[in-house]
Amino acid sequence: MKKLSVSELAKLYGYSRQAIYAHINKGNLSKGSDGLIDFAEALRVFGEPQKKDTNVNQSQSINSQNLTEVDLLKRQVDILEKQLNQALFRENQSLERESFYQDQIEAMQRLLEAPKANMTTFTDQEQSQANVAQVQPEPNIDDPKNDGLTTPENKRIPVPEHIEPEPEKRGFWSRFFRPYD
Repeated sequence: MKKLSVSELAKLYGYSRQAIYAHINKGNLSKGSDGLIDFAEALRVFGEPQKKDTNVNQSQSINSQNLTEVDLLKRQVDILEKQLNQALFRENQSLERESFYQDQIEAMQRLLEAPKANMTTFTDQEQSQANVAQVQPEPNIDDPKNDGLTTPENKRIPVPEHIEPEPEKRGFWSRFFRPYD
């Protein structure tokens, strides 16, 4: 009789090689000394091999491939929808943040533009000093009442009578060691 290998027998009957080896391990099917299986032995265990329509097998495999591709595509669509939702959420957050900062900027600009009572700007100070300089007359040196320190409109400017001298500067180590006198 004809002898078949495990893989040929698996193809003929439509089983996996692992299923054939399981039958061999159980003792239902025996291998010869050459490692091949007698066809009569396979007929005894599995019966007549059925002629399967290859179109049916091919269509089933194509359908299973299509199903797996469809499942894969559905997963990808789900992932992309999640990513889109996350991107929309981030965009909404950034728009809210932008409007908040715009409001802050507008509030600060309003505060900067608001007129301030009792405050003068740098240019206002320059103009007032220039006006004071133009209005104040020169003190009369020949006047015996004028000692050079008073003006008719201003009070007397005090001059300190005694100025204390600065202490002698000493180095770092002189704090710990007395210098030789």
